[in-house]
Amino acid sequence: MNLLDWAILAVYILVILSMSYFVGRQQESQEDYYVGGRSIPAWQAALSIVATQVSAISLIGAPAFIALKSGGGLKWLQYELAIPLAMIVIMGTVVPIYRRTGVISIYEYLEQRFGPVIRSLLAFIFMVSRGLASGVALLATSIVTSVCLDLPLFGTVLLIGIVAIVYTTLGGIRADIYSDIIQLVILWGGAFICLFILFRMSGGYLMSPGLPRERFAILQMTGVGLGDGQTFGFWPMLVGGFFLYLSYYGCDQSETQRLLTTQGEREAQKALLINGLLRFPLVITYCGVGVLLIPFLVHHPVFLAGLEGKPPDFLLPCFILRYMPHGLLGLLVGGIFAASMSSLDSALNSLSAVSLRDFLQKYIPSLRRIGDRKEVWLSKLLTVMWGMLCTIFALGMIGGSETVLVLVNKIGSAFYGPILAVFWLGIMTQRANEQGAILGLVIGVGVNILVWSIFGNAISWLWWNPIGFFSGFMAGYAGSLIFARKIRPVRHEVPGISHVPMCYAVCLTGAFGGILVVCLILQFLLSG
Repeated sequence: MNLLDWAILAVYILVILSMSYFVGRQQESQEDYYVGGRSIPAWQAALSIVATQVSAISLIGAPAFIALKSGGGLKWLQYELAIPLAMIVIMGTVVPIYRRTGVISIYEYLEQRFGPVIRSLLAFIFMVSRGLASGVALLATSIVTSVCLDLPLFGTVLLIGIVAIVYTTLGGIRADIYSDIIQLVILWGGAFICLFILFRMSGGYLMSPGLPRERFAILQMTGVGLGDGQTFGFWPMLVGGFFLYLSYYGCDQSETQRLLTTQGEREAQKALLINGLLRFPLVITYCGVGVLLIPFLVHHPVFLAGLEGKPPDFLLPCFILRYMPHGLLGLLVGGIFAASMSSLDSALNSLSAVSLRDFLQKYIPSLRRIGDRKEVWLSKLLTVMWGMLCTIFALGMIGGSETVLVLVNKIGSAFYGPILAVFWLGIMTQRANEQGAILGLVIGVGVNILVWSIFGNAISWLWWNPIGFFSGFMAGYAGSLIFARKIRPVRHEVPGISHVPMCYAVCLTGAFGGILVVCLILQFLLSG
């Protein structure tokens, strides 16, 4: 990077911080800070949801997985098949409940439905898991971002952490959403620029002989991920991914909080619709970068040789540093820097919200009467605290074992299905009670850990999501009947999926079919 590139990056950071400062001046209450006064348009919430999924790891990791990683290839696209289907179900289950109960933390709903113990338990699990995962994500994204910035890893982690803490603290959820939209535009535009440059350099070689055609295979229909070592087979990615997305988009505060910022139930559903329609075009754009990198590497052996001894994720940073024109390089590095920050900022506001709503104000009644302005200041203080903890954790893991990073992510995966089971016990049944919900959570997590310890990688971790869900749901429902205690009155109807607008369901079902057709066409054209 030259002086022009650094100037562009500096301007980008200054714009983000200035925007956060001016947005923050309008905050007068918790609702303003945590849910944007529930006045965010659906399209803004949707673009923010899309952007939070495009971290520096996905933008850089997907092309590396497709073009260079052992066992990789275009089968990455199978991740997207479950998204539209999951959006339909989330629209008709958790969205109506969250919006009608008027919660800020989704775990408040669990106390209304079950009782205080399950609320505190799941809120605590969220804080621990999201705090650890945010530190891991910050470190992982900083590793590749440090290559682009040509800075030491320690300095990169510190820089990303400080900037993310400042603008998230100043501007709250509204600043997060605005910065996410800016980030999305830059990253998507940068991906198209990379596509253009790569096409000029290697597009003519795409169908030439000698390319590793196995990397162009998308649908792995024979892989079930049950003892065959096919972690990324079609069925585990479709079925396991479906339950993973149900839990992540519907039962994780860091994602659902954006749905709570919209003006009403229909607007939240519209945000999910836009997310379900936009994600695949975005993903296929940066996967296209990976596809064009395959012939590029074959016909540029000197560049490939320069990657020896480096992790595969260094592929795209090394490419853009060498071939991206100055100016555009600064802009794209700014986007990667922003994507690295998004691995932290999207968690900080939600961690602050859960800390305040589910613990401090719940167990210290005097904090409920301190006034709106003091609540905002307390919220900001909690955001700073969580930002510092996540950054310190990331700094402490520098030089540590990659196994630790994998371990943290796998532990998180062990909880997704059981947490979904707890929410669905409350939403979809009338007879479940708090004791049964706690039992279901414990059994679901225990079964997943047992599967992990006995079978290891023989069973794809994607299967942990449905395994944990069904074992947790059945154990929780059976336990509710066995305990036979007086059940708290259910304060809501069971919504099912009848509340989903028909046009939304048709669009998303069509999107699923469209993704499948596109994958089949690409596989036919590229792998032949």
